[in-house]
Amino acid sequence: MPTDKKILMKGLKYLSGALPLFFIGPIVINSSFKNQGHPAFIPVLGGGIIFCLAAIALVFLGLRTIMKSLTD
Repeated sequence: MPTDKKILMKGLKYLSGALPLFFIGPIVINSSFKNQGHPAFIPVLGGGIIFCLAAIALVFLGLRTIMKSLTD
């Protein structure tokens, strides 16, 4: 059963996009909690949460795509 290399590369692209978000999200969340008195606290916290959720979604899509390339 051969591996579909195009689909495999697409899955790896998803994972490589998630990698920086795994670092950016917690850094932004930590920065927002250090500045709780600032008026932009809520938008920065929301952005950090969105970065973390995007990283989780990209990892899920990447792993699902890689598994698809290995089994189909």
